[in-house]
Amino acid sequence: MLSVPLSVLDRSRTRVGETEPETLRATVEFAQQVEDLGYNRFWVSEHHSVPGVVGSAPTVLAAAVAARTSHIRVGTGGVMLPNHKPLVVAEQFGVLESLYPGRIDMGLGRSVGFTNGVRRALGVEKDAADDFSAQVQELLGYLGGTFNVHARPGEGLHIPPFILAVGEGAAIAASLGLPVVLAARPDSEELVSAYRAAFQPSAWAPEPYVILAVTAAVGDTTEGGRQLLLPEAWASAYSRTRGVFPPLQPDVPATMNAREQEFFENALRGQYYGTSDEVHTALEDLVQRTAADEVLITTNTYDRDDLLASLAKLIS
Repeated sequence: MLSVPLSVLDRSRTRVGETEPETLRATVEFAQQVEDLGYNRFWVSEHHSVPGVVGSAPTVLAAAVAARTSHIRVGTGGVMLPNHKPLVVAEQFGVLESLYPGRIDMGLGRSVGFTNGVRRALGVEKDAADDFSAQVQELLGYLGGTFNVHARPGEGLHIPPFILAVGEGAAIAASLGLPVVLAARPDSEELVSAYRAAFQPSAWAPEPYVILAVTAAVGDTTEGGRQLLLPEAWASAYSRTRGVFPPLQPDVPATMNAREQEFFENALRGQYYGTSDEVHTALEDLVQRTAADEVLITTNTYDRDDLLASLAKLIS
């Protein structure tokens, strides 16, 4: 077992032969299973008009997950704040926290729609993320009761906020005194160090708190762990060459052209796979090098039973 808590993010990825409603119901069932394994948090994500991903309404899905679980923390990884009015987000999380007190996490991101058409449908422009810091402060202001307009419910409730970030987002999290979620990558040590050095204590977090998001798969053998990562790697390569993110399929093509092969191999870089001992050793090394406080597992594969078995080995 790792020296820090383990959590799970599920993006509600569709599988071949599965309807979108079945995918969402599977996310809720998966959350119940993850809770039984002893994980710390279960988070859901926000994507709009992305084929193969149906987690488009994270606060709604989080409510379904919280209703079917009993003690695991439930949250969003995350709500893309530029797509929403801060008051509405404060009210939504106020409802969640009121219904499931002490179990709700408010993960916030700064992405907007991937295409011009999606951004127009959402009513935002490409530069909407430029005001992310102000949007976060407005949202926290509604929860703190500092405006004449009041979030009901929401105002006065302590709903832990987390910033999903890359370089600039981490700086925003530090300046606002908020926990940060960073994707593990080669410069993670530098990003975490910069965040900790710049952190300003706040009413939301007196000390810096770092969650590292990683893709990790555990099999009976090294190759068995790697095999679990191939469906998502192929889906990524497919999307880069065809512009469509497909449902996960059980097998990858026996042959790929040079461009597909390049994207496929790139998708596997920086991921953790192998036997239980191999993955535990690699992740513990990452935790020690970065002084991360928590690890968030973001792995997808075609067979959910295989994924659950991997998670069971990872937390044991």
